[in-house]
Amino acid sequence: MGVGKSKIDPCPLSLPWGKSPSVDMSQRPHEADSKKSNDISLRDIAERSHGALTPSGEREGTEATEEVPEEDEEEVFLKFVILHAEDDTDEALRVQNLLQNDFGIKPGIIFAEMPCGRQHLQNLDDAVNGSAWTILLLTENFLRDTWCKFQFYTSLMNSVNRQHKYNSVIPLRPLNNPLPRERTPFALRTINALEEESRGFPTQVERIFQESVYKIQQSIWKETRTTLQRQSIA
Repeated sequence: MGVGKSKIDPCPLSLPWGKSPSVDMSQRPHEADSKKSNDISLRDIAERSHGALTPSGEREGTEATEEVPEEDEEEVFLKFVILHAEDDTDEALRVQNLLQNDFGIKPGIIFAEMPCGRQHLQNLDDAVNGSAWTILLLTENFLRDTWCKFQFYTSLMNSVNRQHKYNSVIPLRPLNNPLPRERTPFALRTINALEEESRGFPTQVERIFQESVYKIQQSIWKETRTTLQRQSIA
């Protein structure tokens, strides 16, 4: 899922994965029912509007080519998403490549790769709920960005309110321009952060990103998606 540095521009890259609908993978059936219904209905309206604006001949001619990638997109559940400050896109890409290439933790994505032209809140919801782990890139730029503060508070609340998301938020201090511990928000200091400069970093990574945890979250994600799709059809 990663991309090279040359692909990043001021407008985030549009990736197929971003089309996956937002899902609430909560095991508690009474949480956020109305929100899920609203999310689905808004996307359905957008898709139907797109179809209505496309001539019938073009729709028939392109159906065969469009069906395959859309089906593949629905099966993608990411290992991780890296939330980062706008000025830290290059550093986020470096960490993404490190985790994917050196540790085999893939697929992963950085927030700058989320689809262009969509609301930030929708992208954040899709990124956090469409991946097993949420990595917060703690740099000096992180606290200067109000959007980053919102991201980490929202991610923490999501991990608290959803049982299967417990311990899914991972603060990470990279090699370049790390945020000092004494300046780290109290809410994040309560979580053991990954320290890239630490000699124990490889061991920490292996202990946190376990395949068994990923499989459990992936299974819940698929079940929830199937339920929501059936509800939208009914």
